[in-house]
Amino acid sequence: MIDLVFWPLIAAFVITGIHVYLGLHVVTRGVIFIDLALAQVAALGSTVGILMGLDHDSTGSYMMALVFTFIGSAFFSYVRSSNQKVPQEAIIGITYVVCAAAMILLFSKSAEGSEHLNHFLVGSILFITPEKIGYMALLYSAIGLFHWKYRDRFFEVSRSHLNTKSLDRSVRFWDFLFYVTFGFVVTVSVKIAGVLLVFSYLIIPTVAALIFQDSIRGRLIFGWSFGILGSLAGMFVSISLDVPTGAAIVVTFGIMLAILGIFHLRR
Repeated sequence: MIDLVFWPLIAAFVITGIHVYLGLHVVTRGVIFIDLALAQVAALGSTVGILMGLDHDSTGSYMMALVFTFIGSAFFSYVRSSNQKVPQEAIIGITYVVCAAAMILLFSKSAEGSEHLNHFLVGSILFITPEKIGYMALLYSAIGLFHWKYRDRFFEVSRSHLNTKSLDRSVRFWDFLFYVTFGFVVTVSVKIAGVLLVFSYLIIPTVAALIFQDSIRGRLIFGWSFGILGSLAGMFVSISLDVPTGAAIVVTFGIMLAILGIFHLRR
């Protein structure tokens, strides 16, 4: 069993590392469903690529997903910085629903449509290769180093989420940079883990960390520990019960969060 989950576990650790950090920004900004929306935008881009004859794992399909993600990133950055009467979270939710519906419509006439939809939803992390993990680790490390170098600026911009009427060009620029780097991560993660698991890695460990930790460092360590333990437990449940790995990890995360929440309330 260890041989079967070794590389998927390594992939889960890499995904956990960057998503917990980005999750802190997302929760601070109050745009909880931004990951879900961008993941769905990336999936829609891949869908268009597949219908154009591109292979699911091809470079062309990835570039198509990346283009759609960049467009979504620019859109969300603009919406946040404009003087709008509609909350950004509502626009994010609408984007997710419309992209999900569009993907269903595009695949409705395809013989393999249901298979592709299932792949985009729960992913195929159990079958990841060392080469994909290496590429993902290099990309996420580069993005992580960039965010670490300018961490004060990124957190300053994230904390200014309530101020949408007087954002200067500098804030808008850094806001756009956040969404672009975020889009890179989401595009790669969705290809591997699927929409549901990507959202879970971003939000659930972060929420658990917020309950028990106050400092950024403490939240990162707690969130990383939660993500690693949950991934390990979810994969063993998946193999033992012969159920989809992505869904098993998501449910495991949910159960762990519920247990921690009950423990916190009783304490």
